[in-house]
Amino acid sequence: MQPKQPSPAAVPEKRKRGQGVGAVYEALRNEILDLTLAPGSPIDEVKLAERFGISRTPIREAMLKLAGDGLVVTLPNRFTIVAPIDFPNLPQFFDALSLMYRVTTRLAAANRTDAELEAIRELQDGYTGAVEARDVPAMIEINRNFHAEIALAGKNRYYADLFIRLLDEGRRLLRLYYSSYNDKLPKIYLQEHEVMITAIAEQDIEGADRIARAHAEQIVLQIQASITEDRRLNADLTL
Repeated sequence: MQPKQPSPAAVPEKRKRGQGVGAVYEALRNEILDLTLAPGSPIDEVKLAERFGISRTPIREAMLKLAGDGLVVTLPNRFTIVAPIDFPNLPQFFDALSLMYRVTTRLAAANRTDAELEAIRELQDGYTGAVEARDVPAMIEINRNFHAEIALAGKNRYYADLFIRLLDEGRRLLRLYYSSYNDKLPKIYLQEHEVMITAIAEQDIEGADRIARAHAEQIVLQIQASITEDRRLNADLTL
């Protein structure tokens, strides 16, 4: 006996649902990383279902994926919000991030293979294109993948896992970094990636450490300056 085949109508419906989950996930992920959806803002599943023209089931599935990325949080009352940024603990975050930039880049210089070096270079080519196009979502994503590839080339999965988690947590902070330059990254900072690749290619461990430290330092200082920038409009207003 032949197994029963799904009806023709059932297959498109299943595909449509899968596409619905993907569309919601991608749209909200980009809006959260771009800070269009502010940290701590509520997410209304009913309005999302209306916006995307689908039921709440794929909306909830997309929420689960976003929660797995650490981008949304479901509160005890089952209310979902955009994950807050932990500003009070940013000094600890920056400390760990800076250290892992250095450790992973040093290890990559010591342990990388030719194939891994080529993969790092290809990601840098993609990053350069995104910077030139001022495509901030792509800049954030490729920058994350560039440094993750370097970490993996270091051959210590504990360091790599920690650094990738820090990179993921810092994606929205990186949005502030690019915003501080009006989304037009100065070429000097794009060049830092090239210097980093050269040090890794030449297996210059100390050189890799120096450029990774400088790279992390300028990013952290720029983000800190962006966060504390005085944006008051009425500070000097005479009343």
